[in-house]
Amino acid sequence: MLPRQHIPNTQLQHPLLDQLKVEMGVMRLDQVHPTVSGNKFFKLKYNLAEALKQNHKQVLTFGGAYSNHIHATAAAAKLEGLQSIGIIRGELLDSQNPTLRYAKEVGMLLKSISRELYRNKIHPEFLNQLRQDWGEFYLIPEGGTNALAIKGTTEILSSNQSNFSHLATPIGTGGTFAGLANSLLPQQELIGISALKGEAFHAEMKHLLHKHRIKSKGNIALFTQYHHGGYAKWSSELIEFIHWFWESFGILLDPIYTGKMAFAVWDLLQKKYFKPGSRVLLIHTGGLQGNLGFTQRTGIILPGPLT
Repeated sequence: MLPRQHIPNTQLQHPLLDQLKVEMGVMRLDQVHPTVSGNKFFKLKYNLAEALKQNHKQVLTFGGAYSNHIHATAAAAKLEGLQSIGIIRGELLDSQNPTLRYAKEVGMLLKSISRELYRNKIHPEFLNQLRQDWGEFYLIPEGGTNALAIKGTTEILSSNQSNFSHLATPIGTGGTFAGLANSLLPQQELIGISALKGEAFHAEMKHLLHKHRIKSKGNIALFTQYHHGGYAKWSSELIEFIHWFWESFGILLDPIYTGKMAFAVWDLLQKKYFKPGSRVLLIHTGGLQGNLGFTQRTGIILPGPLT
């Protein structure tokens, strides 16, 4: 099973925090593993173990061209001695795309399909056709979220985080949010920041918790207004904040997930959402591999090394 490294909590120092008497830290899941970064480490951990238990030789999954999930699955499968197959949304495979280039370098077999066909990714007939094309495989869903992923993300929090009153996480497919909700303590609040646009988000997260029989002991607060235009969209305000966060605290963020989450928490801080004495922990879910691709696509320079 994938070995994990020590996950540090970085304490933030800022005059506004002192003024409002709020403590704030960052749980550095981006440092959990050299190549299988962030929440993806926890989502893949038990899925890959199950693939090996069932004597599968290969895993197949889905993702976009700059997907953190594709990048992490390729890396983790190689470490576990499994062949990986990535079905990529979109008809063209850009050889200059750093995410797909890395996935290919570590052995992932890539196949691009149209966005229309990609919508069939959960249909049994389509999956049967993929088995005819590629042979038998262990299926990992897009984003990695399933029961085994939630089993893994439930392990993110430990006794080291028990003294925080608020925990904040970005939300995509919801697997990390569900695991955190499952391990929340009664005195804690989980703040979920949607990276996607749309009010259906509330119902989707409620359904996810119900489906996996998760009844959180703590309080849950969901925010949908910090998407900056929608999934993979951004604003100049968000980019400026990412630079400010790096200059202020020396921590890199990405514009798809962690940047939006940190932006939201800082905005809530300024609006005095957190009472004096609150201890707030931002869950850094990784995803920094996508920053180089973001710059290549947009021409927007982000802080930190472009590697």
